[in-house]
Amino acid sequence: MSLPFPQSIIPMVIETTGRVERAYDIFSLLLKERIVFLGTPINDQVASLIVAQLLYLSQQDPERDISLYINCPGGVIYSGLAIYDTMQAIPNPIRTFAIGVTASFGTVLLAAGTPGERYSLPHATIHMHPAGGGTQGYIPDIEIQYKEMKRLQDTLHHIVSKHTGQSVQQIADDFERDHWMDAQMAKDYGLVDEIMGESVFSLTKKSEEDG
Repeated sequence: MSLPFPQSIIPMVIETTGRVERAYDIFSLLLKERIVFLGTPINDQVASLIVAQLLYLSQQDPERDISLYINCPGGVIYSGLAIYDTMQAIPNPIRTFAIGVTASFGTVLLAAGTPGERYSLPHATIHMHPAGGGTQGYIPDIEIQYKEMKRLQDTLHHIVSKHTGQSVQQIADDFERDHWMDAQMAKDYGLVDEIMGESVFSLTKKSEEDG
């Protein structure tokens, strides 16, 4: 498979079967265990790799779980929607995990996991913000680009609403500006179902106690 990082820094694992040795890059070895790792911004190339892995694993076994680990700052909305639609289209349960920073469309994919199978590691940071992008050119062209960006933002609000149980208006209000959450806050909001590992100390609760 094509790799998201320079080959020189990808760990290789040697598997020996009898007299045969096979070298796997770490991502291919994870794929054998039905683990997909999204650790870069999302663009067309990254989306194609993730979609291909999901389709391959579903074709191999349409009933077994697929685990998607997300450490992603977001990226191109169109590309992210390709991953999202594939997640919804295949029959497999998909377990999603927030690690590091899960932001923007990475958070959409986190929330889109199978209900009850969406997890955050204790110190993951989850982030959402309004859709955005630079516009330039003549006024009619800017208006066209604005309408398209507004359409995409409305689409994302409906998607996040569907997977969190929050109202579309609540989503729009909460994510009008950058919105940062720790694992507990993300769980309370409905973006994840469980926090893995040690208990996380919510800054929100700390502020309430200090008050």
